[in-house]
Amino acid sequence: MMIKVIELMKILLELTKFKITSFVTVTTFLGYVLFTNELRIDLIGVLIGVLLLSSGSAIFNHYQERKFDALMKRTMRRPIPSGRVKANVAFLLGVLFSIGGFLILLIGYNLSSALLGSLALFWYNGVYTPLKRKFALAVVPGSLIGSIPPMIGWTAAGGDPFDSSILMIAFFLFIWQIPHFWLLMLFFDEDYKTAGYPTLTQYFSKEQIFRLTFIWMIALSVASLIMPLFNLIQHPFINYALLLTTIWFIWNSTKLIKQNEESIVVISGFRTINTFMLLIVFQLSIDKLL
Repeated sequence: MMIKVIELMKILLELTKFKITSFVTVTTFLGYVLFTNELRIDLIGVLIGVLLLSSGSAIFNHYQERKFDALMKRTMRRPIPSGRVKANVAFLLGVLFSIGGFLILLIGYNLSSALLGSLALFWYNGVYTPLKRKFALAVVPGSLIGSIPPMIGWTAAGGDPFDSSILMIAFFLFIWQIPHFWLLMLFFDEDYKTAGYPTLTQYFSKEQIFRLTFIWMIALSVASLIMPLFNLIQHPFINYALLLTTIWFIWNSTKLIKQNEESIVVISGFRTINTFMLLIVFQLSIDKLL
């Protein structure tokens, strides 16, 4: 009995892409704290609502891409293509998770946060997922998805979604996602081609992609440096920490155009850009909670 429960939990964690969806709550947390300047008990409900919505969206993605997942080594062992879960059961779970998340945000908080959550789900499953089957640059419009969670946290706490401060955070996360996903796509390039996905390497050489990615990473650096202009930082030492973190990021980003070993460049760039984003989120959160 216990073995079956553990196996079911593993399947559920895979279906909901928990490593990714739990990360979404981190940026939701940031948006909430940026508005409130403190931790409140109702933050828990916001995080649960967003986690349920993003989990529902992830399950829908499993359902949508089940035939293509079966063609790639990286994804063929996922719950649906491996036969551990029936497609219709997964779809029903996606519906339940999504409705649950939406209702928590709507009833427990406000319409704005619920609508933003619904927009993220629609954009991921209704726009980005089918679009990436046709266009190698689908990640650019698709990056809108990751910019929404901090806005959900901000609006659920009572903030205006059109406030320049939260729009700056959304813009920063929008830029971050593009080089993040390009590096990920480079790492699994052959797998994507096997499943029939259009890839950047069909249009650009890998050296060109590295340069383009580097340009986006520099743009991300600029976005981080102008954050103090949007009333996002109160303590002077956080400004210095932000500057030092950005210098470190730029220095490490140059490996994309200096090193010759492709796999090392991709892995190093991927780790660098994700570490940088997490450090920025941490610094902004600490600034508001001190």
